[in-house]
Amino acid sequence: MHSRGGFARLAAAGVAAALLVACGFHLEGHTPLPESMRAPYLETQDRQTDFVQSLQRALLSSGAHLAPGKDKASATVNILKDSLKRRIVSVSNLNQPNEYELTYTVTFSVSAGDKQLLAPQEVSATRVFSFNESQLLAKGHEEDVLRTAMARDLADMVMRRLARLQDSS
Repeated sequence: MHSRGGFARLAAAGVAAALLVACGFHLEGHTPLPESMRAPYLETQDRQTDFVQSLQRALLSSGAHLAPGKDKASATVNILKDSLKRRIVSVSNLNQPNEYELTYTVTFSVSAGDKQLLAPQEVSATRVFSFNESQLLAKGHEEDVLRTAMARDLADMVMRRLARLQDSS
């Protein structure tokens, strides 16, 4: 009787996995890419931003091999804008900031040779965090964590758009 229950659970897990695959579900960070994105080149002014680092990791984990230059690339992802803005949302009665809003914005396009595969697209993420002067170090760390998480979210958005690109035959 015990083995029949184990078999039923195993069969249910198999059916659930098949349904997830059938609906297009993929593990986070493993976005299947079209052939045109198998060897992309990232064209950007700053390769050290949180977003560019997150996008590189996402591309690599999806099986892409980053090209060392445009001439060796299957496509070029051009990062046109990569910016983080910080804005005061609220202040205390002593006119000290209580909350900040972080907005991370990225604009990108994709081309292959002289053909534009994806016109310039803008993606952005916004987060609000509280601020307390007496917890300056902790709040600075919180801002760093939020910035990194937003960059990862933006890279995931870009990866989904890259996955939808159609290969031209």
